[in-house]
Amino acid sequence: MARVDVRGDDLVVRLTWRERIAARRGDVRVPLAAVCRVTVEPAWWRALRGDPRRGVWIPGTRCVGTRGHLAGADFVVLRPGRPVVCVELRPSAPFRLLAVSVPDRSQAAATAASLVRAAPEIDASTPCRQPLPVPDERGEGWPGLPVAGES
Repeated sequence: MARVDVRGDDLVVRLTWRERIAARRGDVRVPLAAVCRVTVEPAWWRALRGDPRRGVWIPGTRCVGTRGHLAGADFVVLRPGRPVVCVELRPSAPFRLLAVSVPDRSQAAATAASLVRAAPEIDASTPCRQPLPVPDERGEGWPGLPVAGES
């Protein structure tokens, strides 16, 4: 099972050899300065957002890899029935969210607490994950995407 560690000034998601093969990449490393919020999600499926991109997606068994959405990409290593440590990242990071399943709630709480202590600028304004941004309803849309009603 993947582990979330702090190594120096970086947050590292350490993958098992099977997870490396499934995700088709090595460990994920981001600077701690990019971490803006850490939460624990008790329901694993709520950490999934966007569309599957690269990885293995076996519903009810395992979800490992990259998922894309309008705001960027997320990296997930999820197993059903286990709590998830969700790490929201600033736009400068390669991913917007890192979501990693852990064996139980106590380990999830301990992992989240250690990340909050280690990250220099945590946004503690809300204990919940923030929703993905949506295209502006006034008709401005996202750059590069057509606005509703345009052809």
